Formats: sequence, C-alpha cells, structure tokens
Amino acid sequence: MIDYFNTNYPSVDLLRLRAQQRLPQFAFEYVDGGCNVEQGLHKNTDDIRKLELLPYYLRQYDHISMKTTLFGETYDAPFGISPVGLQGLIWPEAPEILAKAAFDHNIPFVLSTVTTSPIEKIAEITEGKAWFQLYHPVDDNITDDLLARCKRAGIKTLVLLSDVPTFAYRPKEIKNGLAMPPKMTAHNIYEIFKSPQWALTTLLKGKPQFATLKKYMSGNMNMHHLALFMDKTFNGRLSMEKVQRLRDKWDGNLVMKGLSTVEDSDKAVALGLDGIIISNHGGRQLDAGPSTISVAPEIIAKHKQNITIMMDSGIRNGPDIARTLSVGVDFTFLGRTFMYGVGALGHHGGYHTINMLKKELQQVMEQCCCETPADFPNHLLDNIWQAPSV
Repeated sequence: MIDYFNTNYPSVDLLRLRAQQRLPQFAFEYVDGGCNVEQGLHKNTDDIRKLELLPYYLRQYDHISMKTTLFGETYDAPFGISPVGLQGLIWPEAPEILAKAAFDHNIPFVLSTVTTSPIEKIAEITEGKAWFQLYHPVDDNITDDLLARCKRAGIKTLVLLSDVPTFAYRPKEIKNGLAMPPKMTAHNIYEIFKSPQWALTTLLKGKPQFATLKKYMSGNMNMHHLALFMDKTFNGRLSMEKVQRLRDKWDGNLVMKGLSTVEDSDKAVALGLDGIIISNHGGRQLDAGPSTISVAPEIIAKHKQNITIMMDSGIRNGPDIARTLSVGVDFTFLGRTFMYGVGALGHHGGYHTINMLKKELQQVMEQCCCETPADFPNHLLDNIWQAPSV
C-alpha cells in the first residue's frame, strides 16, 4: 500500500477533476473554494509559479535526498499535510486515511480542532507523531483540556491558528447551506444521489462529526445550535497575552500558522515560538490580502536564523514545493491536494498523493542537479523574487 500510485491520476489537476466527479457539489466546493471572488486563492498559486529555477547540468552532482529535519525530527520529504476542517465531509475517515499514509511515509500530518477525527485516534495511528492545530477556545478550561489530551496522546507539536479572527464570507458555502450535517435542500439531495459511492460510504461509516469537540457539546445539536456553539466557543483573534499563556503551558514545540507580515513574525520570535507557518488559510479568509509567496522573502530575510519558517497556501504539486523552498523556507505544507486525493481515490488517496508529490519533486531535483531541499535557493533565478542567503 505504501507504494500505491494510480497511473490514471498522475497530476493534481486529474485528482481534482475525479474528486469533482465523485463528490456532491456542496462537499467539493467546500474544499475547492475560497472567500469572496476567490482572487486570493488563485493568486497564491499563480505567484508561486512565477518563480523560475536554474538547472546546472555540468555541476558536480552525486544523488538527491529529500530528508528534512524539523524540531529534531527527520522527515523523509520536505512537505506535510496541512490541517483541514470537516475532512470527513470530503471522504469518510479522511483524517485517518491521511494520517496513516503520512505516518507510513514519515511526513507530518496536522490535525485540525474542527476536523472529523479525535485527537486520540489520530495520535494512535501516528504513534504520537501527528501535530495538532488549535482553534483558540474562549473558555480557558476547554483550551487546557485540549492541551492535556494532546500531552496524554504524545503529541509534541502544537500549531496555533492566527488567521481566523472572524468567520469568512464564502458565497459558495452560503449558497450550499454548508453545515454539519449539510442542509438538506432539494439541490443537495440531488447531488447526493448523483454521488452514490460517496453516499454509500458515508452511510456505512456514519455522518461526519466534530469528533475532537464532541465532549464539549451538549446532546444532539441541530444546525442552528451547532452554529451557536461554534460562535460561542471559539474566538480566533489571538493576542500577545493569549499566546504567552499557551507558551507558558505548552512545553512542546509551539508553532503559529497564518502569519503574513514581518510585524507579526517579530512578535512570534519575541514570544519564544519554535516555528511559524506563513499562510493565508489557502485564500479562504482574506481575498484582498497578499499571496503567501510574495510576503515570504521579507520574513525569511529577517528571521531565517531566529525561527523555523514554513509555508502553505497555493502549493499544489512537486514543482510548487520546489519553487517555494527556493525562497528559503524550511518546509512546506499542502491541504487541497491531499483532499482531492482522498476525494478521488478514497482510502488509497493518501498514499497515491504522497507518492505523486515525491515523484514530481524528485524529478525537479534531479533535473536541476539539486541534492537537498536546502539547496533550492541556489537555483532560484534572480527575478522579481530574491531569496535570502542560506
């Protein structure tokens, strides 16, 4: 299984198309869409693909190694799986599928607070190697309990989400009545009947739930009460004081995800965080904001030596990973690509997608004569982007 690769879907575009064919419209558009007019979503990838890499064909060259070390842990590739909410809506048991594939391939899997598998289950699958992304609860008691559950499960890396101070305006989700479970409009019922494999698998596995949060909920909440619970329970706006409290309580690796400015990165360093993930939530929160790759060089130039710098949002395939590494980030994460993988191929999707990305990245490294991920900045063509010295 670990070497599974379906030659019918050798690209992310083909996985996306197959996922679109298999999934109800409300499920596909949830993972595929962004906010407002989706300009930011597309700009993320478009700007990454403006970068050009130089191949050195006559350079002394031995062999490549994708191995990359983060926080004392050596991973087999310079990419991991981003946290995604409601993963089980896209395909039943999607978090378990992806966590297992990530563990077997020795890459990090990040579990979201609002996804559909509990901390304990994912930690068991990954032997505690999963990371956990924390949506900041209003109630400190819930926060403390979530941290205690992570510690008991052996999780060592906590990711603080910073880029959801308010719920996004996503027209497609509003139109589709997206909730947990989805609003049963005539159109959504029609879409479910059009997706028999998804419907049957969901029926057999059970409807997706916010599994990690279930213990904090009361009874069988309907959609209205669930929305009220989410509004009441979570306050995504962080502050220096909130982060300091978490830094004081969490003795593992502490990472902040969602930063787009040098100013916020300065504060993350001052608070003693171990890492940051430059991100704009995959273009799902602020359509008018900058692309991730456009802000990365300035942050890297100032803090490359001070903190581990990672990036997600807009990275879709192996060449995108290579381009992103070329500006000097230490590691990359992908979200939608993996969700297209499970949407297209179900329980095979995690293994296939990791193998596809590895094959694509290996080809770029061999073509450029780039022996390690850390060497990519030496291959960046000096154009509108400028990599820091490494």
